Amino acid sequence: MFVIIGYIFMCVCILGAYVWHGGHLAVFWQPSEIIIIFGGAIGGMIAGSSAKGLKLFTKALPTIFKGTPFNKAFYMDLFACLFELLAKVRKEGLMSIEGDVEDPHASPIFSKYPKIAHDHHVTDFICDYLRLMVGGNLNAFEIENLMDIEIEAHHNEAHVAAGMMAKLGDGLPAFGIVAAVMGVVHVMGSLHLPPSELGKLIGAALVGTFMGIWLAYGFVGPLANVLETKMAEGHQVFLTIKVTLIASLNGYAPQVAVEFGRKALDSTERPSFKELEEFVKNAKSK
Repeated sequence: MFVIIGYIFMCVCILGAYVWHGGHLAVFWQPSEIIIIFGGAIGGMIAGSSAKGLKLFTKALPTIFKGTPFNKAFYMDLFACLFELLAKVRKEGLMSIEGDVEDPHASPIFSKYPKIAHDHHVTDFICDYLRLMVGGNLNAFEIENLMDIEIEAHHNEAHVAAGMMAKLGDGLPAFGIVAAVMGVVHVMGSLHLPPSELGKLIGAALVGTFMGIWLAYGFVGPLANVLETKMAEGHQVFLTIKVTLIASLNGYAPQVAVEFGRKALDSTERPSFKELEEFVKNAKSK
């Protein structure tokens, strides 16, 4: 939503000021230059990427205009789910959660928290490491190191789409200059025309430079920042789960382990200690 609001505000300010000074918006309608600018930038991006990168890029595009799922309510459910799982382990032993981690969709604990169960990345991350805790002989240090490796791999994969969007934005001003130069070449071949006609051609050529810069810094560049932000939000979720599970593995009670995870959150998503404690108690009693 903020992307759309920002776009509208930007267009009103830039184009409105231009009209205010007596400009005509019709001059900006140069389809051939837009094709040159976007076609060149997209072609360059494709040439420098791989099939995997393009797949990740196209997959990330629809998420740009969606709000983040990782809000305070999501984390409340996450902590309540982790608390129930760890409390069950503490009360009945590690083997008691074997069924929950092997088939989380049939788990009575996961089913209480649809926001968690429907995010397969989060569910898989939780279940994978609980499974290692149940059946493996790894100590806390080894599991923490393995978590760091997986989180880093996820971070690098998520960074691909943001990097490609940034490269697309970086290419637009350059291809805007290409469009402008080609327009000037066209002008030089039309010097026999009267000054009024030449003025229109020169103005159309200069639009290429304007469009390349405007599209890069006004439209595409902000989208790269949005993808970077979403990447960081996803990273935060895995970090929170890691801190909570490692605290439990080191022998802390579920209440304390969840508190470790709460401390890993930003202030905008972090619930208070009392708020989380009451929510977890109410969720467990359902």
